[in-house]
Amino acid sequence: MIPGEVIVAKGEITLNAGRDAVKLKVANTGDRPVQVGSHYHFYETNAALAFDRAAALGRRLDIPAGTAVRFEPGQSREVSLIPYAGNRVVKGFNAKVQGRLSGAPAPAKKARKKKGG
Repeated sequence: MIPGEVIVAKGEITLNAGRDAVKLKVANTGDRPVQVGSHYHFYETNAALAFDRAAALGRRLDIPAGTAVRFEPGQSREVSLIPYAGNRVVKGFNAKVQGRLSGAPAPAKKARKKKGG
């Protein structure tokens, strides 16, 4: 093996296999292009994008990490969205959620230290 060499398995990898994907039609009603990254909370995207926002709550694009989808002004396209996994806590973006998504697992309780012990 050469330092830095990457040896990959034969065959193809299916991204997000078995995830509950939904397809939504999205239209850019604005006059500027809008680009959405792979892990951006789709519910909180630019207001110029017209789509069923309720169906997008807690979901992100079903595309490879580090990539994005661009919507040109007046363009419509169908996108596939998958739910966030893990703790399902959404913070930041456009600050429309700022916390735990419904149906998310409860946080693990931390053991409290006793005083003097």
